[in-house]
Amino acid sequence: MQWFDKAKRREVWEEPIEDSIGDIGAAQRIREICRAAADSAEKVGAAADRNHKKVKGDAERYERAAKTAMEIAMKISDELLRDAAVREIVELCLRAGNVTTAQTLLRAIQAKSIRDEVLREHPQLQQ
Repeated sequence: MQWFDKAKRREVWEEPIEDSIGDIGAAQRIREICRAAADSAEKVGAAADRNHKKVKGDAERYERAAKTAMEIAMKISDELLRDAAVREIVELCLRAGNVTTAQTLLRAIQAKSIRDEVLREHPQLQQ
């Protein structure tokens, strides 16, 4: 029975990353991380106070996921694939209401088509 299992569940972003994962594997890992942390990001985005004890755990979870995803994205050598992965992280940040980080990450996107699409979907990122 899993109800009584005391072992803490490992998050996707806590799992070790193989060195031979490659660009496609890294992009897939980022997508998995962003999807796994989406619920926490939405709770954080909906909360008025991020430091409230009910939301604090979700805020920490979202921040760890975003940080790990950003670290993985920096290792992707293919520019277009990296831009697509960074877009996933931008979406995660916006779910959490973290517009400042999303704007910073948007500047890292080199592909004009991806950047324009993000701006079309999220005009609040216009500076």
